[in-house]
Amino acid sequence: MSRMTPFSSPLLLGFDTMEKTLERIAKGSEGYPPYNIERIRASADGSKAERLRITLAVAGFCDEDLEVTTEENQLVIRGRQSDESDGREYLHRGIAARQFQRMFVLADGMQVVSAVLKNGLLSVDLIRPEPERMVRKINISVRD
Repeated sequence: MSRMTPFSSPLLLGFDTMEKTLERIAKGSEGYPPYNIERIRASADGSKAERLRITLAVAGFCDEDLEVTTEENQLVIRGRQSDESDGREYLHRGIAARQFQRMFVLADGMQVVSAVLKNGLLSVDLIRPEPERMVRKINISVRD
């Protein structure tokens, strides 16, 4: 018996990659670091493009420890801290040097505008320009 999915409808053509993306998201990831996603309403340039901001709490990471990349249709944010004690002798060490990788799936057309690290928060701004509406007439050939 084959598995029926919402994307197996004959009316949804070419959405098989969307189904794979949703399965990958459903697997989930750990909750570190915590993050917010917000919609930014006011646009300084007056454009109608949608603007989003992802803010991650990355206290203890410096800009050299962080990497923000786009890979295919994903925004990937990685953090790597070295576990060097720099000659320190800890009586208690409750703050561990952690690594993380947080991935966000981007819709077609989404672009990363900037990434800013301030006060332990990494803010990544995204924009989705409004696509041009395109109507194309398809000629019908007649064969008898």
